[in-house]
Amino acid sequence: MEAADTRVPTSAAWLGGLGAAPFIGLAGAMPFLEAEPRRLVAHALVAYGATILSFLGGVHWGLAIGSRTKIEPGKLPARLVLSVIPSLAGWVALLVPELRGLIILILAIAAMLWVDIRATRSGQAPPWYPKLRVPLSCVVMATLLFGAIT
Repeated sequence: MEAADTRVPTSAAWLGGLGAAPFIGLAGAMPFLEAEPRRLVAHALVAYGATILSFLGGVHWGLAIGSRTKIEPGKLPARLVLSVIPSLAGWVALLVPELRGLIILILAIAAMLWVDIRATRSGQAPPWYPKLRVPLSCVVMATLLFGAIT
């Protein structure tokens, strides 16, 4: 493995960072808002979190169908099922009260980080992927937790 293989591509770093901005902005605004606007912002935080969680599942759909030589044919259905679970978890997070939704998202983001690290270790995801996902996931989980406790 060359050092270049572990460097996060600049575009991925920028897009990942920009993708974290709504989490920071929404959660950061919550302590300053009154009840009704706060509920709206909390719902927006859950909705954005559900969207990003679905995206993370989509990454694994793409890894599953794009790397057929690295995944044993019998394991493909399980990988595809795994890739849709985040979308379902995000949907559930949208259906429950915001506090529960935020907690579901925290747990699901953490679970997807674990899945992403395992995928990298098994050679199914690029070597740089955890270098992107770990800090972004920490920011996302921290902002969701902040939103849940404020």
